Amino acid sequence: MQHAQIVDTGTGFPGQEKIRLPAERLNAACFCSSLDPAALELALSGEFGDIQLAGLVKERCPYLFAARPVFISQSRIDLIGEVVTAIESVIALPAYRELVLAGAPAIAQRSDSGAHGVFFGYDFHPDGDSLALIEINTNAGGAMLNAVMARAHRTCCLGKAGIEEAIVSGPKFEETIIQMFRSEWEAANRDKPLQTIAIVDTDPQQQYLYPEFLLFQRLFAASSIDTVITDPACLTFHDGSLWLDSIKIDLVYNRLTDFMLEGPDTAALHEAYCADAVVLTPNPRAHALYANKHNLTIFSNAETLKMLGVAQPIIDMLVANIPFTESVTIDKADRLWSQRRGLFFKPLAGYGGRATYRGDKLTKRVWQDILDGDYIAQRAVVPGARVSGTASSPETLKFDLRSYVYQAHVQWTAARLYQGQTTNFRTPGGGFAPVYGMPDERVSAELEMICGPVGAPACCAKI
Repeated sequence: MQHAQIVDTGTGFPGQEKIRLPAERLNAACFCSSLDPAALELALSGEFGDIQLAGLVKERCPYLFAARPVFISQSRIDLIGEVVTAIESVIALPAYRELVLAGAPAIAQRSDSGAHGVFFGYDFHPDGDSLALIEINTNAGGAMLNAVMARAHRTCCLGKAGIEEAIVSGPKFEETIIQMFRSEWEAANRDKPLQTIAIVDTDPQQQYLYPEFLLFQRLFAASSIDTVITDPACLTFHDGSLWLDSIKIDLVYNRLTDFMLEGPDTAALHEAYCADAVVLTPNPRAHALYANKHNLTIFSNAETLKMLGVAQPIIDMLVANIPFTESVTIDKADRLWSQRRGLFFKPLAGYGGRATYRGDKLTKRVWQDILDGDYIAQRAVVPGARVSGTASSPETLKFDLRSYVYQAHVQWTAARLYQGQTTNFRTPGGGFAPVYGMPDERVSAELEMICGPVGAPACCAKI
């Protein structure tokens, strides 16, 4: 395989002289600001010109959309699909399900209602020639935001045909989303058309990604599906159905972080789900099988996988692309503390980066909190790096990759650019970014014609 050779220009990327694939070269030295603010506002406003939504995004979450795309080698994009397929093959094993569900709450052990679960989020860091699957989420946010964002990037590094393809990818993704929800309804063996969806989250109007809920509502309405956005406490269960006031709910799109519906506010939803009176997606069973962080200790352990009867090629795939993860227990305390600089600590019940700690930043007080809680220790893998700022005043942002998955199929992969310990949507220039695949061979003459020498003024004319 041939590679492109460039000299590091002080943009925050390590080393002096690097051999890089085309994607890495562009991430390290291309300053093109490709997000078109007018196109983004138009995309958020929709065909009916709802300027209030665009205003809400500007006011509440101004760093939701990154100014620049992220470039990924096509081999890594293909590898994401291979890792997802490998994990799904393990989850399908009766031995895996028996192991995982044995200790799960009763609501996760109830018979499968048929719904598979929408928007599983597989989060990756680049890791040399491999990938590092950091975690799996079962209520991953941002999918609709990415569909809108696709319409608003006009990157110079794709060429005319590539830009046109990127723009139409957003509407295609939206069509996939609608079909996914209809598939969930059909998989639950309902005998009538899907008529009503409730998007459920705690105090949804105050959620940071509330604008996304409005985008979903607009999308579903265009397909003649009535949609409400509500707190779970506003729902009631009576007459064999789930209700919001006088509206009977067919399907709940679940954005709650009360994954097992254990709180008092989710009592009606809990009862309706257990009575099979509503289709809940994603549901507690899906969370137990996919998103419980303890599962990473299974996926990354060759001996455990072999015990479950996993084929050796699948074991090799998972061990190579999932950082080794183990439970934090008292008997491991001394060893894990001594190895902490190479580890990342996450709570089993955590989400959104809450209460997670880089080992090299740990204090003795925090370490005791970790030992007293339910934590995993995961081999630390540095995130990707994307140049930001300007050629004269460069910065480096971190990025991870989020792949939205349904029924083992990767629907969309986006990047999240940020500064700090975890993704936060609080970084100027950061936020969701489109991911564009690049060839693995060295930069072609065609790319040089499109961009000019990467990092040169001709490449960065849009700054």
